[in-house]
Amino acid sequence: MNMTVHQTIIIHQLRVGSVTNSSVLQIGSSGMIKSLSNLYNSGGFTGPAPSAAPGASQQELPLVPLASPTAP
Repeated sequence: MNMTVHQTIIIHQLRVGSVTNSSVLQIGSSGMIKSLSNLYNSGGFTGPAPSAAPGASQQELPLVPLASPTAP
């Protein structure tokens, strides 16, 4: 079955909360979405990364800088 879709899309503002490795953001129509995954060794690494130094501090920090709760 052949289908022709004519559409006009006007977006004044688009906010995307997060994008992950398996996210799909679609605006408009799509006949088929095919998954694609590529893995590249752009640094030319030949082995695993070295272990963390013993006694290294592993503090949990917020991923998003937040204002202090006392700020106005």
